[in-house]
Amino acid sequence: MSLATSLPAAPSRFNTLPLAIGLFCLLWSYAFVAGKIGVTHCPPLILLAARFSLAGILILGATLIRGDGWSLSWRDAAIFAVLGIANNALYLGLGYTGLQSVSAGLGGLIVSANPVFTAALAALLLGEGMTWRKAGGLLLGITGVTLIVWHRLSVGTDSLHGIVFTLASLASIVAGTILFKLLAPKGSLWIGNGVQNLAAGIVLTPVAFTFADVHAIDFTPGLVGAFAFLVLGGSILAYWLWFHLLKVCGATAASAYHFLMPPLGMLFAYIVLGEHVEARDLLGIIPVALGIYLVTRPAKPVA
Repeated sequence: MSLATSLPAAPSRFNTLPLAIGLFCLLWSYAFVAGKIGVTHCPPLILLAARFSLAGILILGATLIRGDGWSLSWRDAAIFAVLGIANNALYLGLGYTGLQSVSAGLGGLIVSANPVFTAALAALLLGEGMTWRKAGGLLLGITGVTLIVWHRLSVGTDSLHGIVFTLASLASIVAGTILFKLLAPKGSLWIGNGVQNLAAGIVLTPVAFTFADVHAIDFTPGLVGAFAFLVLGGSILAYWLWFHLLKVCGATAASAYHFLMPPLGMLFAYIVLGEHVEARDLLGIIPVALGIYLVTRPAKPVA
């Protein structure tokens, strides 16, 4: 018996990717509910300016306290600042403005169309392959999302004004996703996330105090809880997970998980906010789930 066969097999390394995906989806989808609670008690631009500023200070402050070295070049820091404007200030600024007149479920639903536009641009700009299987999965995903959106609009529970702002929010997150992969900033994602948040807070603060009324803030336990979640669970943890998934999975596959946001968002909105969910809404989940499977399933190795 050889030495190699006599030794016990090394334990296989635990795959943390499914946990990262699951936690990201839960945090990201619940953030729409927390955002809806927040904008009910606070002007959205003030809420976001405070959220981003505090998240950036906490991340960079923790980095300083731990004595971690600054790992970003000036170029990478500038890229993360630009990403903060696209992925934070514009995406959520527009999205939260829309949340004032659309339901949390529909807001998450529209943004979940992210994979379709991201996949198309990734194929054009990033060289990510677009197979018939992926194209079919994306088509199924957008079909399921469209079924739910069409039904919500037909019953007249959401405003066109809010939908337009949410669509603009969708365009911003798609642009931010492509920019991250295209510019490929190096260095710590943790520090990069801090730069993003701080840049977004700096950009939004003067805008918020120019166009929003500070006296409209209604300090309630609900607002405090929603704000705490948005800072810690949303801006800090969820965004770190998002960029981690972009690096590990690629833009198309990582964005496909946004198709999970409609059912999860509607579930959380039903449990927390009491938003009505009809059986017709739930039918859209079937093509969504199948679409995610087709887009994210690994390709078969060539024999």
